[in-house]
Amino acid sequence: MCNHKKNSNMENKKCKCPGSRLERFIQPCLLLLLHERPDSHGYDLLVELKDFGFDASPDPGVLYRNLRRMEQEGLVASQWETGAGGPARRLYQLTPEGEELLHAWSENIKRNKNYLEYFLDRYRSNF
Repeated sequence: MCNHKKNSNMENKKCKCPGSRLERFIQPCLLLLLHERPDSHGYDLLVELKDFGFDASPDPGVLYRNLRRMEQEGLVASQWETGAGGPARRLYQLTPEGEELLHAWSENIKRNKNYLEYFLDRYRSNF
């Protein structure tokens, strides 16, 4: 996510800025995706995460661990979809608790966005 490149040697290195990783950001993204598309399969969610800045091929293990944890916390629910054509797959839905948390995440992100914009404005005024 970080784009700092003071010289050509940094072009292929990952950012070491603290806070540049988005581990916790996956939760509000998944909640929003499930709000937009109830009864989604894990693979569909994995594909959609790219639009939020996650790697071009996010780790499926990270996705499913988060979904499992969110289900244990009562934020999402799942059920098996069994069909004649292929293996059973889980369908995920947002719960009312998940919807409440989605709204809370939205407020938190707005607040943080203001702080980040303030930081960038001050940074720009110095460089």
